[in-house]
Amino acid sequence: MAIVILFLTTKLLGKRQVSQLSMFEYITGITIGNIAGYISLDLDTYWYLGLISIGVWVTVSFGIELLQLKSKRARDFIDGKGTVLIRNGVVLEQNLKKERLTSDELLEQLRKKSAFSFADVEFAIMEPSGDLNVLMNEQNRPVTAEMLGMTVPDEPTPEAVIMDGVVMDDALQARGLNREWLYRKLSEMKLAVREIYLAQVGSAEELDVDLYESDTKTK
Repeated sequence: MAIVILFLTTKLLGKRQVSQLSMFEYITGITIGNIAGYISLDLDTYWYLGLISIGVWVTVSFGIELLQLKSKRARDFIDGKGTVLIRNGVVLEQNLKKERLTSDELLEQLRKKSAFSFADVEFAIMEPSGDLNVLMNEQNRPVTAEMLGMTVPDEPTPEAVIMDGVVMDDALQARGLNREWLYRKLSEMKLAVREIYLAQVGSAEELDVDLYESDTKTK
């Protein structure tokens, strides 16, 4: 019963990862998990009170999520706002203190974003989730085709057309292909669908194949 309740609860509350949860959502998840554990282990006659408690927590959490979807002011109050830590290569010390972040921790976070000098950073902001997003100044940004005045054609997204030995018809249709094309490609490789763990269609309609129990890739 507890496992079913936890499964239904997580499906209801959404798919956000732990790193994307607000503090309230994180605490709610821990609390619901603890209550479910109590229900699964407690043998007295009042286990149903745990179900009521989970229902209350889920209802409150779901209601807060709906409120956040409808109100920017509610989102800012519950989740907080992003904090600018660097602007035009200048570290904003007061904002660092506000976020209880030391200079060592700031530099560590910058290095994770491949920014080894704060002076090269045009803009850095700490999001409500705790992630640090960095915009390098123009001199240190990667060169793009647009900067060089070049036009690059869009590449279609690779699609997994075989997974666990099963053909994914929806993925084939998304690329404008069909099983006849797939079987022809496999015939050229002398492979059968059942032998394939994973196969993807690349940008030029190339078929990348990974076989069961194999450490090599086949094209």
